[in-house]
This record gives sequence, structure tokens and C-alpha cells, in this order.
Amino acid sequence: MSGKKLSGAVERRSGVALWRQIADAIRQSIADGEFEGMMPGEIALAARFGVNRHTVRAAIAALVEEGLLDSVQGRGTLIRRQTRFTFPITRRTRFSEGLAGQSSSRDIRLVAEERIEADSMLASALGVELGVELLRLTLVSRADGTPVSTSINHFDAARFAGMAAAVRDTGSITRAYAELGVTDYIRLTTELTARLADERERLLLELKPGAVVMEARAVNATPDGAPIQYAVTCFAADRVTLKLDMPV
Repeated sequence: MSGKKLSGAVERRSGVALWRQIADAIRQSIADGEFEGMMPGEIALAARFGVNRHTVRAAIAALVEEGLLDSVQGRGTLIRRQTRFTFPITRRTRFSEGLAGQSSSRDIRLVAEERIEADSMLASALGVELGVELLRLTLVSRADGTPVSTSINHFDAARFAGMAAAVRDTGSITRAYAELGVTDYIRLTTELTARLADERERLLLELKPGAVVMEARAVNATPDGAPIQYAVTCFAADRVTLKLDMPV
């Protein structure tokens, strides 16, 4: 969604405060590159969204608190320049390789480990029987110390019983797979959507309320097409641009 499409996009009966809707629209427009340098003035923004200046002022104040904008005495509101990474979604997507050359350090941290039974969706995605025990790992991926994505990953617990320990030891899914005998894997499917971050994602990614994430639901498989991993990864939309280099 481009910033221009967001012009005037406030729903007065949506149940979401107008200032919050405007803050979300401005954030998206900045991410899309419509706004750069200094923000338009309050009068222009009020006209754009069809609200009074007090409502615009509340939206701007929220974005200043969030760290996206700076109020500069005598000049207006400055957009803070933020490091933005480009992450390719390819047939052989790898976190560390995808950000190589863009950051000096990259790591994956395991934040939760669970055993669950496969429901119908997970059983279908992984090609296992309904009710089979799965290993579910929640990870946070960082570049130069900044959290850029969080993911919930599912594996066949019998086959990948050592995955959690391997991820802790290596800080990498790819290296963890290698330790467990999987020397290569491919991206079988990817589905992308954009939405507001939930409370858990905001905590893990250090985001403010109203932040947007890009969600990628993916199945990874061995080169012969046998599924080995189902993952739901959420990327911070203001920190990462996803580049599709494969048919999805």
C-alpha cells in the first residue's frame, strides 16, 4: 500500500482513535518513501486527513515518542533516518547470507521452546500425521544488534529433537540443520501479508503500539521436496524491505 493511497484514509466509525489511524498512515507513507526529510506542516496534514490540527498534533507526538520523528524548534518535524535492510526471499533463503554486506553482525536467538501436537494445518504443511509431536521454536533475528524479525518455527520433534540446542550453539538455522545432517534445503512456498504487530511481536522486536509487520508464512523442504520446517516470520516493516527473487 502506497502513501498516496492512504491520503484521507481515516474511518470515523472504526473504533480506532483518529490520531492513531493518522499516525499509522504517516508511518506507512514514510516507509513507502513518500515523506522524506521534513514532514508537511500540521495544516497540510489536517487537510489531507480531514481532521483538526489537534488530532494531527497527537499523531505527530506519538511518532516523536516512538522515535520515528523529531520535533525541531523553529523548523518543524524531521523524519529520523533509520537503517533499512533489504532481505531477499529466494529459493534458498538464508538470514545471514541475505543480509551479508548490509550489516557487520547477524545472529538468531532462541527465546522459547515447546512441544505441541500437530493440528490439521501443521500436519498438512509438514506432511506428517495429525497429532504427531512437533518442536516449536520462537526465534528473534538481529542485524547490528537491532531486532529485524521474529519467527515461530515448527519441526518434526522425532527427526529434529536436537534443533533447539543446535540453534543455541550456532546462532543459525542453516548451521543447526548442518549439525543435524541436513546439508541443503529450499523454500517450497511463501505467503506474504502486512498487518499490525501484536503485543508479543512488539515486545520481541522492540516496537511501539501501531507498528506494522510483514508476515511471511513459509515451508522449507529438502531439495527433493520433502517438507522439514513450517515458519511464520514477522519482519519489522520500518526496518526491512522484502525482495522477492522467486515465484511465490
